[in-house]
Amino acid sequence: MADEATFLARREFLRRGLAGAAGLCAAAAAAGAMRGAVSQAATVWQIDPTLCVQCGQCMTHCVLAPSAVKCVHTYAMCGYCKLCFGFFQPGAAALTTAAENQMCPTGAIRRTFIEAPYYEYTIDEKLCTGCGKCVKGCNTFGNGSLHLQILRDLCVNCNECAIARACPADAIARVPVEQAYRMKSSHAPAAAPAAGPPADA
Repeated sequence: MADEATFLARREFLRRGLAGAAGLCAAAAAAGAMRGAVSQAATVWQIDPTLCVQCGQCMTHCVLAPSAVKCVHTYAMCGYCKLCFGFFQPGAAALTTAAENQMCPTGAIRRTFIEAPYYEYTIDEKLCTGCGKCVKGCNTFGNGSLHLQILRDLCVNCNECAIARACPADAIARVPVEQAYRMKSSHAPAAAPAAGPPADA
């Protein structure tokens, strides 16, 4: 009888030990998941406009329809040109707002006369699909004031972004949420100061 009681006590000891170990593992897994969620919440997906090649993948690979990627305009870089290559098709028959003359397939770019010879171009986010055609035209023949960005209010911040996986230029990466937008600048970054005195000094 004593052997049977000892055997049961050992069995109970092992059962409790395994249950405790399983509980510790579950707690560690939950803590790891929370840590991952916190680090993911601290970063967001964004496009580096200096790397983007306007391939069209943003429009077709986003899990949202329409895509969370939209064209944005850096007005400080814009020349407000009468002939905007982000707005007009190459070889447009006329410089009018007729659909056949426009680069954008959905008419998301609005052209507004300011004064001769200047026009302002604005993007209607609801119509923009993120195809990048206007951006490609602006970067190829213009001053590059149009570029693509992932809009924070639309993006669901997937754990692994489908667009980032499909991007041929690796232009999409996680960035700190405090720097959620990577806008183009009309100014080149300043060169780093030289370390030490000049060589001829």
